[in-house]
Amino acid sequence: MRQRYLALLSMFASLPAMALTFQTRLESIEWKVEGDKFECRLSQPITDFGTGEFVRRAGEQVTFRLKAYNHVLGGGSATLLAAAAPWQPGRGDINLGSVQMGNGDVLFNSSQGQAGRLVSGLLEGRSPLVRHYSRDGGLSEIRLLPVKFSKAYSDYQECTAKLLPKNFEQVKQAQIGFPGTGVDLDAQAKAELQVMLDFIKADPSVNHIELDGHSDNAGNRLANRDLSRRRALSVMDFFKANGIPESQIVMRFHGERYPLVPNNSAANRAKNRRVNIHLERVPVAEKSAPAPVPTVSVGNAAKTS
Repeated sequence: MRQRYLALLSMFASLPAMALTFQTRLESIEWKVEGDKFECRLSQPITDFGTGEFVRRAGEQVTFRLKAYNHVLGGGSATLLAAAAPWQPGRGDINLGSVQMGNGDVLFNSSQGQAGRLVSGLLEGRSPLVRHYSRDGGLSEIRLLPVKFSKAYSDYQECTAKLLPKNFEQVKQAQIGFPGTGVDLDAQAKAELQVMLDFIKADPSVNHIELDGHSDNAGNRLANRDLSRRRALSVMDFFKANGIPESQIVMRFHGERYPLVPNNSAANRAKNRRVNIHLERVPVAEKSAPAPVPTVSVGNAAKTS
């Protein structure tokens, strides 16, 4: 291991004199793993610069981002590489393409493909390297080192194994379908609702559910209106049975008035038999305001109950 460290030091000493290099001393290298059910982060602090960070959000693959304490690099584009280790002769750097540098605290977010290649490279002893040329021709390099990475990566994998299957942007809207004149939830519908339920229970700030029931145009309008109501009730009952207070749920039903697609085929009619679900975060002050007189929406009209 000492030979590897010496080889790394030799590599850094051989960089062009005009290059401004940011990297942490070998003896000070550390990887940090942080996270919860919503996001996991694997990061290495970079002395006098900021942090290089792998981030995986629920429902997504890992990306890599570079965070800076200051704005010494400016904007423009940079090259992202998985740099070869000097103790592995015959290996060259892997060019992972360009990244667009911003001017905020987060300089860039890589693609998922780039991040995956960086992780694979670290496991092989490579270094994530960002190479940036300024407008005046100056070169800056920001480097993370693979020291102690394997153990930290194992801890990071334990974190990602506990992530929810979806993040809020992915889970906040859903559409539950119903066969024929049915109003009961099938196994697929219950599975989709369970994903939403798990997120709501993990994130108490998601405290408002809107349900909109719909039907196709088969049968008469009164029957279709009732079908849409009973379908919305099925979804409401699922949430209530699993601990969601009814006060957090708003239910509307519209019959056949708002089709997604024309009711001109069996496949299209199946798409129109649905309950749309929308999750929101409603501020506490807004929720504590005096409640209006309850209404039940019927198409475009509203009847006071």
